[in-house]
Amino acid sequence: MTSYVALLRGINVSGQNALRMAELRDSLARLGLRDVQTYLQSGNIIFRTDSSDKGRLGAKIRSRITQDFGHEVPVLVLSTHELTRIVNSNPLGPKTGGEDTLFHCTFLFQPVTQDAFQALPLPAAAGERAVLLGSAVLLHCPHGYGKTKLNNSYFERALKVPATTRNWRTVLALQALCTPP
Repeated sequence: MTSYVALLRGINVSGQNALRMAELRDSLARLGLRDVQTYLQSGNIIFRTDSSDKGRLGAKIRSRITQDFGHEVPVLVLSTHELTRIVNSNPLGPKTGGEDTLFHCTFLFQPVTQDAFQALPLPAAAGERAVLLGSAVLLHCPHGYGKTKLNNSYFERALKVPATTRNWRTVLALQALCTPP
């Protein structure tokens, strides 16, 4: 049995695509997913299953959300191993307490090459940094994510792939929830 994280894009944002987490957990449990948990209200789901096909899992979750709630929501599924690799390999990672609020991770729904990423004209402000690690863009936004132009919309537009962004605290919390005690 493998643990996974499903990241839903664009739910419970500004009152759009509203989903109640308790109802979502019940819906996904009916799909046969086990130990379904949600984290926060922004579409972070942790579950276990025997299936190893992440694409199929994402499609099943998306279809179930459409069926049960009427929302077309992009779903990205990551294995615990992938999430842990991102956490452990973050070259920008916070080094001191409290600093983690300045870090974010934009998860890309499709891989892009390092060359394509390096070719981007990053609209970074002073001190901002972005690096590509697999299918994740790791960000350091010392002025705050709300002020950066290195946001989810920019990366979707520039790389021409769907994406969803989480703050670093959420990424760490999801990793902790996936890891057995």
